[in-house]
Amino acid sequence: MTFGFNFETTYKNLSSHFFTETLPEKSSNPEIVLFNERLSDSLGLDKEALNSEGGAGVFSGNEVIGETPLAMAYAGHQFGQFTMLGDGRALLLGEHMHHGERYDVQLKGSGRTDYSRAGDGRAPLGPMLREYIISEAMHALGVPTTRSLAVTLTGDSIMREQPLKSAVLTRVASSHLRAGTFQYAVIESEEALKELTDYAIERHYPDFADKENKYELFLEAVIHAQSYLIAKWQSIGFIHGVMNTDNMAISGETIDYGPCAFIDHYDPATVFSSIDVQGRYQFRNQPGIAQWNLAKFAETLIPLLDEDQDQAIEIAQKKLNNYKDLYQTYWLTNMVNKLGIATPEESDVELVLEFLEILEKEALDHTSTFRALSLGHDSDIEVEDQETFDAWVKKWHTALENKEQSAEDASTLMKNINPAVIPRNHLVEEALFYAVKTDDLTKVEKLVEIFKDPYSDEHDEYYKRPPKEEEMIQNTFCGT
Repeated sequence: MTFGFNFETTYKNLSSHFFTETLPEKSSNPEIVLFNERLSDSLGLDKEALNSEGGAGVFSGNEVIGETPLAMAYAGHQFGQFTMLGDGRALLLGEHMHHGERYDVQLKGSGRTDYSRAGDGRAPLGPMLREYIISEAMHALGVPTTRSLAVTLTGDSIMREQPLKSAVLTRVASSHLRAGTFQYAVIESEEALKELTDYAIERHYPDFADKENKYELFLEAVIHAQSYLIAKWQSIGFIHGVMNTDNMAISGETIDYGPCAFIDHYDPATVFSSIDVQGRYQFRNQPGIAQWNLAKFAETLIPLLDEDQDQAIEIAQKKLNNYKDLYQTYWLTNMVNKLGIATPEESDVELVLEFLEILEKEALDHTSTFRALSLGHDSDIEVEDQETFDAWVKKWHTALENKEQSAEDASTLMKNINPAVIPRNHLVEEALFYAVKTDDLTKVEKLVEIFKDPYSDEHDEYYKRPPKEEEMIQNTFCGT
């Protein structure tokens, strides 16, 4: 039974050193605890058949459809230090074809591979539920992201600091090609690099395939995709937590939701990840880290950009120099849209920066404050420096009046870009606690349902309000 999957795995056409064929480890009693019917429908899958005991066999890895799954080899800079890596607990089931589009379907937490090193290849239930909740919320928020099709309990325990229930996440992505995949390839050989890059271009940017300068165009496209992605993160207050090069997908999708979180009270220096002791990946550093990652990616393409190394370096540097302006353009567009301005002008930069300064000085909640502006409730925003805030509101209203757009259009724009709810850290942690400690997934299911429509004001106030001081989450954990 295929369950509607139409696998055509082109990654296996690459040389064997790019992957290792591996069978998932067996699960003793697989049970689906979350299943994404919307995503299943969009992929043309048989949701009734999948959301069943038979589907649990597929999602746990007990039943393999088609060819043997594979673990990908890659490398990466982790917190600035380079290391050889690979899918230590993930397996690509196959590339599902639907309406001419190609989607990787991957099991995460399905057991050991050749790249597991000292790990057991399994994953605890909590982190897999977190990735499902947040990746689906990010999708609803309009952020490019990998998505979650299912979370399946294995029926087995794994040992971390204590015994934990293990689970497998079924993840869907346009591909799992990372900057780290290219870092791996260039170490293998120039031939391996060319093979991988040609494959990536054919898969993601086929219009470039016959161009003489296709490698230059490829680099440019990846820079554009990352500029757009990071600007979206910054506009909604999302902190990835582990922006290593192996966590930078060349597709421009957010990948690997480990110690991620959303800003509550606005502070650019916010760090949630318990392992980021130096604050390398704090909120305000994310745009710069993305540029650093892109530079490492560009370095891998040097042998392909030009036969003359100096010329190749010049081409790469020129493309990288565009990142700052690209990011600034995407960021400004997002931010002025959040203030109801459809088309940004240079003068709007000051308006945005002044408001962010107020958010920071007043320790205002990022999400609920922007939503209050969207609803015309600026008078309800409580601040200590009322004079400065009132002056900004007056300046903002004047800016809106001077634009060639109606007040109604401005309001609609704001309501469609400023969410009423986000996966607030205290809510996510509360839901995960109940799921892991009491087997009660009610709170998880509630969050998943709410985040299908994050722009609705009909949600209970409990899910919209910022947390009380004692509820605020200061640290998040990778939990692998």
